[in-house]
Amino acid sequence: MYKKIALVFGFFTFSSTLFAQKATEVLTLENAVATALERNYAIKVAKTQVKLAENDNTRGNAGMLPTVIGTAQPNATLNNTNQTFFDAVRPPLEQRGILNRSLAASVQMTWTLFDGMSMYILKNRLEELVKSGEAQAQVTLETTVANVVNTYYTVVQLAQQVRTYEDALVISRERRRLAKDRFDIGQGSKVDFLNSQVDFNADTSILIAQRQVLVNTKTQLNQLLARDLGTDFRTADTLLLERNLIFESLREQTLSQNPQLIVARYNNRVANLDIKNQQALLWPTVDLLTSYAYNAQWNGGSGFGVKSGNSTNLVGGIRLSSTIFDGLNQRRRIQGARITEEITRQQEEDLKLQLLSNLEQTYASYRNNLNLLDLEYQNLSVAQQNVRIAFDRYKIGVTGSLELREAQRNAVAAETRLIQAQFNAKLSEVELMRLSSQIVK
Repeated sequence: MYKKIALVFGFFTFSSTLFAQKATEVLTLENAVATALERNYAIKVAKTQVKLAENDNTRGNAGMLPTVIGTAQPNATLNNTNQTFFDAVRPPLEQRGILNRSLAASVQMTWTLFDGMSMYILKNRLEELVKSGEAQAQVTLETTVANVVNTYYTVVQLAQQVRTYEDALVISRERRRLAKDRFDIGQGSKVDFLNSQVDFNADTSILIAQRQVLVNTKTQLNQLLARDLGTDFRTADTLLLERNLIFESLREQTLSQNPQLIVARYNNRVANLDIKNQQALLWPTVDLLTSYAYNAQWNGGSGFGVKSGNSTNLVGGIRLSSTIFDGLNQRRRIQGARITEEITRQQEEDLKLQLLSNLEQTYASYRNNLNLLDLEYQNLSVAQQNVRIAFDRYKIGVTGSLELREAQRNAVAAETRLIQAQFNAKLSEVELMRLSSQIVK
């Protein structure tokens, strides 16, 4: 009998043959993360945005290359002429459908030779924006992976909770059977039987609701993996915890590797380059100007003038330009760039404090949850032993249904707390890995 009860009350056994048979796929955490890295749309968008920044990072976009403009303008005119002259020597001139044609073509080049080093500053700025985009993509990637891991372990937790309620329902069903048998043979009261039926229905309702929560969470995980939302799967049965995380090591890695902090540093560098660029605009600009032009014409009809001809023109020069006075707007823009740089520096420091604060709190929760987990293991052992005794006493009529129900509730509550403590410890561990940029290895 005790062997049977041990099977029924395996509250913290993380395997279920029936559950495995129903599932169509075994989804490991590694496979889930790999699928998200390959298919998740947030990650795809972040990587595409990096490509956009790389596309903009060119010498031409920084103003280092010349601008060449070519134009061509062919023209044609159709004239009718009717002329008479004062002298009698020349006869009247009358022409119809005279076609005159012309062509004007030119190529112009403007090349900035000096602009106060602004073009080199802009090129550095574009490179920093690429690096910032890569760091921002890493933020998205690590956040998404953390969401996948958390959702995956939520499925594990909920599956464990479903098994807990299934085990509780087995006891409630057996209690109802015993109560009915006693009532039928006149050894038990109808109230006891009805109470057992009410408790069985309540446990069934809880199990149905918990199964629905599990299904919904699986749908959320499928969404993160960008696959068919109705895909059924079975997860791992255990939550493996890392119990030896060291705070100082996590702190150092957070300050040196956290991608959010890296983005903030790049933002400050870009703001510093903006100051230099605005200062560079105070210098005069030297441009090399060259142009080549070709003109040709073909005239129809008769009379005086040019019948056809062409000409070419090559021009080269240097242009020096400088703003003498602009209402002190450039000085205002320089000051604005300095203020922006100060803002980005303050934002970086504020973010650093936020990250360290999150790290401190999460690490404290992590250690506390590990301590609670050890305590809940002890509580579960006691609660399981108590419900076994209460069940045996109930079967021989020594204990009433209320005492058995209370022992059953305590056992379910103990296992629920144990599952929750383990889950909370895992969530804290995942967040510590995310903060220290170790979530993706």
